Amino acid sequence: MDIADGLATSPHRPAPPGPEELAALRRRTTGVLVAGQILGGLGVAVGVALSPLLARQVGGTEAVAGLAPTATVAGTALLSVPLAALMTARGRRPGLVLGYLIGAAGAGVVVAGAVLEHFALLLAGMAAFGASSCANLQSRFAAADLAEPGRRARAISLVVWATTIGAVLGPNLAAPAGRSVAGLGVPEAAGPFLWAGVVFLAAALLVAVLLRPDPLLTARALAPEADRAPKGRSFRAAAAAVRTSPQARLALAVIAVSHTVMVSVMSMTPVELGHHGAGIELIGLVISGHIAGMYAFSPLMGRLADRGRLPVIGLCVALLGCAALLAGTAGASHGRTAAGLFVLGLGWSAGLVAGSALLTDAVPQAVRPAVQGLSDLTMNASAGIGGAVAGLVMAGAGYGVLNLLAALLLLPLTALTLFTALTRAPAGEGPGRAGGLSGPAQAPASSPEEPAAPGSSS
Repeated sequence: MDIADGLATSPHRPAPPGPEELAALRRRTTGVLVAGQILGGLGVAVGVALSPLLARQVGGTEAVAGLAPTATVAGTALLSVPLAALMTARGRRPGLVLGYLIGAAGAGVVVAGAVLEHFALLLAGMAAFGASSCANLQSRFAAADLAEPGRRARAISLVVWATTIGAVLGPNLAAPAGRSVAGLGVPEAAGPFLWAGVVFLAAALLVAVLLRPDPLLTARALAPEADRAPKGRSFRAAAAAVRTSPQARLALAVIAVSHTVMVSVMSMTPVELGHHGAGIELIGLVISGHIAGMYAFSPLMGRLADRGRLPVIGLCVALLGCAALLAGTAGASHGRTAAGLFVLGLGWSAGLVAGSALLTDAVPQAVRPAVQGLSDLTMNASAGIGGAVAGLVMAGAGYGVLNLLAALLLLPLTALTLFTALTRAPAGEGPGRAGGLSGPAQAPASSPEEPAAPGSSS
């Protein structure tokens, strides 16, 4: 019997585990999540790198190039709700495993669509492929399940950082993966999806075997009786929690807007580079630099966000604006485009880490998985629309106009951030200082005391 089972089933609810046992549990949980995230990041990156080019080949026109990444984002959005519901009912492990398995099946459907030159089948496969991204995104919240409020951003950022290894390596494996299917009747741009399917199966196996005890179920078992009530876990309760919390609304907005800006610009960059003579290898290097910006500096973003969520959200807005300026004015300069994509990744990292930590701060423990699923639905639905529009803008007005429109999305987010900063609750009121301009986050009054984030020493 593990910790979660023991605390949840005992009629007298035994004393919670001591600091040493909790520290060991945090280290084990983090190690499994990091390993799974490396594999998941590799699988997503190796497939997505050439997805716009594959869509253009199968669809026969540049106007549909953005639909492949858009279908992936839409699939991530649609599947985030049932996967979050599964995690709410059964814990993190079943949801993460199912996400990777659906992603592997989707990769196979993409290959079939490419071989048959069936564009609708290709898009269906890309949508199912998005389940793997959903599993990767939910892993960051799994890292926060056992983290204390003042270290949540660092816990989240550690798992986000783990994506760097696979995500940077993935685009550079796209070319050899394409060559590996030569002579098999599979288009070169579809080869990476074969590799991705195998990697997702490995990630599913690792999580299924080693993510024990389940971090979400353990956190619930350690929570007060009121916070463990099932009635507070519905998506209706999640929506109500967001409506009543200004910090939660800001968190949802920053996650959705930063992801939309990133997806819209990034998805069209391979096409823009191709217009200026870049080959697959160079495109892979540019995307690798972008992904390095997204993930490699997330521990820094986490440390900064644990000192104050709102300043890092402001940094996110500034970085995304600079990225749009660099990329949108790059023209034939591959170096300037690469710099813009790198800064774009940094801005996304700041928004994801700070927004995810603020969202977790702002709502009670019982409703967090449902709110987190609602967040992933919102961010990916918004980005899916942005990706679809990006392809049309790219075909009709060009890459520069696309970046200008992306920058304009930041204006309402800037206003909302300033409004929240000026009207935030004083320390000690409401849910605490999680969204404040300084100082570490404090636990809500109704929340249980939570153990320190993995790897913490104080």
